[in-house]
Amino acid sequence: MTDQDHRSQRIAKIEQLREQGLDPFPARVGYTHTAAEAVAAFESAEGDDTIETQVVGRLVSQRVMGRSSFAHLADGSGRIQIYVRRDEVGEELYELFRRTVDVGDFLQASGHLFRTRTGEVSVHVTALQLIAKAIRPMPEKWHGLRDVETRYRQRYLDLMANEEVRGIFVARSRMITAIRRFLDERGFLEVETPILQPIYGGAAARPFVTHHNALDQTLYLRIADELYLKRLIVGGLDRVYEIGHNFRNEGISTKHNPEFTAIELYQAYADYHDMMDLVENLYSEVAREVVGRTTVTYQGQEIELAPPWRRVTMRDVIMEATGLDIGALSTLQPLWDAVQARGLEVPPQPSWGKLVDALFGEFAEPTLIQPTFVMDYPREISPLAKNKPGDPDWVERFEFFIAGMESGNAFSELNDPLEQRARFVEQGRASEAGDDEAHPMDEDFITALEHGMPPTGGLGFGIDRMAMLLTDQTSIREVILFPQLRSQE
Repeated sequence: MTDQDHRSQRIAKIEQLREQGLDPFPARVGYTHTAAEAVAAFESAEGDDTIETQVVGRLVSQRVMGRSSFAHLADGSGRIQIYVRRDEVGEELYELFRRTVDVGDFLQASGHLFRTRTGEVSVHVTALQLIAKAIRPMPEKWHGLRDVETRYRQRYLDLMANEEVRGIFVARSRMITAIRRFLDERGFLEVETPILQPIYGGAAARPFVTHHNALDQTLYLRIADELYLKRLIVGGLDRVYEIGHNFRNEGISTKHNPEFTAIELYQAYADYHDMMDLVENLYSEVAREVVGRTTVTYQGQEIELAPPWRRVTMRDVIMEATGLDIGALSTLQPLWDAVQARGLEVPPQPSWGKLVDALFGEFAEPTLIQPTFVMDYPREISPLAKNKPGDPDWVERFEFFIAGMESGNAFSELNDPLEQRARFVEQGRASEAGDDEAHPMDEDFITALEHGMPPTGGLGFGIDRMAMLLTDQTSIREVILFPQLRSQE
């Protein structure tokens, strides 16, 4: 039958139930055990078959015989078998179960626990009730949903059909809980900052633009939390973090979704070395919580997350990958010539810093399989980071890379308001020259800095990419419940 045939047939069953005075969608339901709790209760009682239970769940398999039937109910904890006999529940209820209940429906089953001859803990049913009728059939008769487009657009079917997908999102939730626990135990305060912002900032990205009608004001979905969190450091909250959604109006790929989850944290009286220590300890502890060890397997490669992680400067890692010493190519034209000689396509009128970043991304980044901190970035692509002492062309910034993928970004935060204003002015000139990711001027943030911000270390990393690593997924869409997709129209 087609899906429409199934739908029509099930709607007819709903009408039949209502004609018999039965509600296929009752308002309330009770239960004493989840599926997993029922099995555990029987096991712990060493097979005591007098344990009464009431379980609920979706009917995921059904084997109807003449006078008795077996079926499985699934809830969020797992599944349990039920055994229904006509002599136990009565002919009327048994016929109702046979003729009007379908795979996909939700049932409540009451009875006592026992073990079948095949060794499976089951419920010997004495009472059965339909608690929600499914009008559409289960995907692919419960054999699994494999069409990628359908899996992402109708994630509820994906979760229903694919147990491994449910496992990914359970692991993601445990991961976020472990992150919070790690930070809370170290005195960090979880906070919330605006998603709708009058000035976007804190990252190099194009924003989504919206309009507030009552205020007649253009607003932006945030691209980062940074500037608001640093205002809190100014206000005296010495350790803060936020886990939330950011929005960047950029391309979609296996590593990018326009709406994504990130964490940013800031610690007063710290620098980027302190942030390195925090990252490697956080990652290893979260991995231990989620997968039970600090070594994870990602696409067949064993990756060790336990400290210490490798630390290398951007200059050195580019030299390792290309043989080029960007320190000796300290002006634009020689570096541009060297980049073009290696066949790297670059946009017209590039800056020296963006050329360095492009060179790094193309040749060095894919080689960084084991966790690596790449330190010390060009100042002109890092407008919010503090200069390296004695070397004003470079800043105290690092990004960290795992499995050839950029996973996070951190600074010794720039807390000199005069220097910050000068950096924003530079960014304004870049914007006028056509850089649509240049950072805008934020006068209120500078005013905050002028009230004094202590030396501060800041860090941001992607929750989604961390989940990809810990669940061995190559696409960000596999770890986001509802990823952004092109319209079907």
